[in-house]
Amino acid sequence: MGLDLTTMQHLAQKGRMGRRDFIQLAMAAGITAGAAQTMFARAARAEPKRGGKFIAGIGHGQTADSLDPATWANAFSADVGFVTGNCLTAIDAKNNAVPDVAESIEASDDAKTWVFKLRKGIEFHNGKTLTAADVVATYNYHRDENSKSAAKSVLADIAEIKADGDETVVFTLASGSADFPYITSDYHLPIYQAKDGGGIAWEEGIGTGPFIHDRYEPGVRFNAKRNPNYHKDGPWFDEIEMVSIVDVAARQNALVTGDIHYMDRCDLKTLNLLKRNPDLVVSDITGFSHYVAPMDVRVAPFDNVDVRLALKWAVNRQEIVEKVLLGHGIAGNDNPLAPSIKFATNPEPVYAYDPDKAKFHLKKAGLSSLAVDLSASDAAFAGAVDAAVLMRESAAACGIDINVIMEANDGYWDAVWMKKPWCFSYWSGRPTADWMFTTAYAAEAAWNDTFWKHDRFNELLVQARAETDDATRAALYAEMQQILHDDGGIMVLMFNNFTSAHASSLAHGELNSNYDHDGGYMFERWWFA
Repeated sequence: MGLDLTTMQHLAQKGRMGRRDFIQLAMAAGITAGAAQTMFARAARAEPKRGGKFIAGIGHGQTADSLDPATWANAFSADVGFVTGNCLTAIDAKNNAVPDVAESIEASDDAKTWVFKLRKGIEFHNGKTLTAADVVATYNYHRDENSKSAAKSVLADIAEIKADGDETVVFTLASGSADFPYITSDYHLPIYQAKDGGGIAWEEGIGTGPFIHDRYEPGVRFNAKRNPNYHKDGPWFDEIEMVSIVDVAARQNALVTGDIHYMDRCDLKTLNLLKRNPDLVVSDITGFSHYVAPMDVRVAPFDNVDVRLALKWAVNRQEIVEKVLLGHGIAGNDNPLAPSIKFATNPEPVYAYDPDKAKFHLKKAGLSSLAVDLSASDAAFAGAVDAAVLMRESAAACGIDINVIMEANDGYWDAVWMKKPWCFSYWSGRPTADWMFTTAYAAEAAWNDTFWKHDRFNELLVQARAETDDATRAALYAEMQQILHDDGGIMVLMFNNFTSAHASSLAHGELNSNYDHDGGYMFERWWFA
């Protein structure tokens, strides 16, 4: 054929040369297969192309899921929000909060008043134009005194929200919040139409998002078609289908056989097999995600801080990182802020496996031994059951008997998490300290899964949120992290990478690290090369 690499890359960019031909010709020119595949992917993704049906296998989803945004508690239901709706802001690949439904954002000097100007002409899937009244209704839905929304706690500082005409929304906060635009990107907060008489119309999944809801079988699948009137470039797929495949082996088999184009939460034990498959691409992204074992501090024996400390010293976190994550992450230190987040610290002492310290705290609690139940399911995270077994084995040498209870995958988030005294969970993390703490550790947070309340911590949370001087703010957050580390009921086992795999026929730009699935924007941003 006689083509040079530059010409081949240009043809690939224009969609006039397929992956197999490109790789074969590049290898004939002396390029390795891996390098050729990378070159093709870079060329192909340089120019998005429209078309095709994208099928993603998601390692979450349960039959109790709903279209109600207040109830979204796992990655599958969160993706429904990303697919069908838009928030006031979005998070970009640099972890900045940028306008989405909003066109511009302005704050008062004390960060108590925030003015959001909306983009003109944004339409809901039924043709209705989005207005400021829809934004107000959406936020009030989550703020209502009877609301059970997981976003309620992060919106608690809003004293007033009002529409100023059809295109302007004004938020007045009880205290300043330098990070407020980040909060408005929360996946529970896509804008829905206001109902006459109050509330929002979420029941049919009609939002402003890149895809229009077609069919939803909770715990099974979600289908949607491209929104032809979307207000941004893309989406590029004509259709998307999300399939709930909680079992990792089944998810991987579906990818290898071509039944799906993408899988999240890869089985790290067989990751090398996926890497050797020329038709697949593996992504390993370091972000804010972490796997945890929350203890309900209201329930004995977890109501005793020395029991909690004994358990923290009785777990070999590094062993879990090595055997469960296979090195694709780092050990936790009971601080939920990833090291890359602004204001994150590493509190002392650093929790590591130490039977003597575990026994010391048991003795302080008036115990010579301890027997506790730990509920485990891979619905919490891939390898959770293996992690529980490792915890049981390490704790045995500390005089602690951990009884591992195998829980069902389906219904785990309704029947086990925040129901059983000690279990597993995961957090995708949040891009700011305030958002993470407010969502999971503030006294009245809906997702405070340890039910921990600490007066000083909550006092500092309000102070730090309103503080605009970085040095002062850093000191406040450092004290909060130390308090949580020393007294909290959370056991942060490890920070895990977002490890996924997809068909090499897919292309994308720079990936987000704030959340799995390219920050939740995969369906909107990716395309078939």
